[in-house]
Amino acid sequence: MGLHIHNLYCDADGESHWRDIQIDWAQEGPEGKTSVREQGYGIIFRQTQAEHDRPWHPAPRRQYIVNLDAGVELTASDGESRIIGAGEVILVEDVTGKGHLSKSVNNQMRHSIFLPIEQG
Repeated sequence: MGLHIHNLYCDADGESHWRDIQIDWAQEGPEGKTSVREQGYGIIFRQTQAEHDRPWHPAPRRQYIVNLDAGVELTASDGESRIIGAGEVILVEDVTGKGHLSKSVNNQMRHSIFLPIEQG
């Protein structure tokens, strides 16, 4: 069994949706298990203020987001919301269409890491 990832994607009609994907393990050794290597385009560290709520917006690029210390509530344009907690990983791919809403959880400042897998 691999690593669970939340995936926010856009369909052909421009609507965003959630699905669950799994990153499979490709190797296992004395240091643990690893997946295959994906091409990345840098790393972005982000601090989001507690009162930061964003209206509808598409993701700026395909990227993984890892929450470090607080959660965020994301709502897809189809209406489904998910709270992504600290330590959870999201692959955002809704780079076209209506996008998603972002809302802070429990009025907490959030630190996260963005790992772009597409230039942008």
